[in-house]
Amino acid sequence: MTSPDPRELRAQGLDAQDPLAAFRERFVIDDPELIYLDGNSLGRLPRASRALADKLIEEQWGARLIRGWEEGWMFSPERIGAKIAALIGAQPDEVILADATSINLFKLVVAALRYQPGRSTLLTDNLNFPSDLYVLESAIKLLDAGHQLKVLPSPDGIHGPVDEIQAQLDERVALLTLSHTTFKSSYTYDLAALTAAAHAAGALVLWDLSHSAGAVPIELNAADVDLAVGCTYKYLCGGPGAPAFLYVRRDLQERLESPLQGWMGRADMFAFDLQYAAHAGIRRFLTGTPAVLSLAMIEPGVDLLLEAGIDALRAKSIAQTEFLIEAWEGSLRDLGFALHSPREPAWRGSHISLGHPKALGIDQALIHAMKVIPDFRAPDNIRLGIAPLYTRFSDLHETLSRLEKIIRDDLHAEYRQTTPTVT
Repeated sequence: MTSPDPRELRAQGLDAQDPLAAFRERFVIDDPELIYLDGNSLGRLPRASRALADKLIEEQWGARLIRGWEEGWMFSPERIGAKIAALIGAQPDEVILADATSINLFKLVVAALRYQPGRSTLLTDNLNFPSDLYVLESAIKLLDAGHQLKVLPSPDGIHGPVDEIQAQLDERVALLTLSHTTFKSSYTYDLAALTAAAHAAGALVLWDLSHSAGAVPIELNAADVDLAVGCTYKYLCGGPGAPAFLYVRRDLQERLESPLQGWMGRADMFAFDLQYAAHAGIRRFLTGTPAVLSLAMIEPGVDLLLEAGIDALRAKSIAQTEFLIEAWEGSLRDLGFALHSPREPAWRGSHISLGHPKALGIDQALIHAMKVIPDFRAPDNIRLGIAPLYTRFSDLHETLSRLEKIIRDDLHAEYRQTTPTVT
């Protein structure tokens, strides 16, 4: 008789004790055999979102027509934004939903630079999401005011260059902007410590929360954070391309000017006056008409996260990333995998990045031969994303077993030349 697999037994025991286990049933699981570890890129569909979509189409749009604007559509950006505020430690009137993360980042970067005349440096790191760097470069070009972008290198490609950031913070720095949790390695900055260091130098701070909101405890007000942006389709499960959110600390809202003025950000949007007068609060950072259908889809996922509680989500996330790292130490390291995430739980988010010289082929073998969906990030990273609301320990055990089989049986060989458009 074959002896039971200790790792499998442990996974089963942890699933049986999981206080969040029941939340999995509140998501659409179309294929029970598929293991989904890409919730850090696109969260699963909440069942409540499907029901809400039917109601939006049939009852609100279909029956109520334009009356829907008066009956709730118009102020859904701040109403749902207030719920997100509760997830990230902000006041209800400090968060609003609008546009895409990159557009919100652009608006806040330009507003921050204009607010800091005489300071010419933007400080970031090379672990930041590349699109954020593109936005910073375009803001500098637009303003044409002599600003300089400094991209500080990580010491090892995993951890943030904290010491160098602190050394570079001086009277020339207008803005420090970083990803709170970095997209490749999952390294998570001490948000409060770096915000305090930037403020001590007179700089503003803008955090990208895309890979931490809904997975990592965030206390924006407690840390006195100035500005933040984030997407809603990862851990918040808002759906593909769902509108993003932005945060502006209350005392800064009337001091910063949005560079993209539009009627939704005006004090009286239906006055149709030819002169622009910005709204006094967070709405001044709106521009065009809200995308009501996709915006509404964000709320069910946020409600689930609030119900579960961020502390419980974080506790499970740490337990599951530890489960993966222990397996790396026990077997995957000997199969050529490198750990490309921090070993210390306090410094990592909710995904684990494993490096391998044949990572792209392994990633494709997982997807096409093993019914496991992770993702690949160049040049050699396989990201295993954990969404505590629906990821089981047994999913992780089975993924590890299939990874081991791919290497031992050389199953990745036929996928080595595969280069998908989306990774």
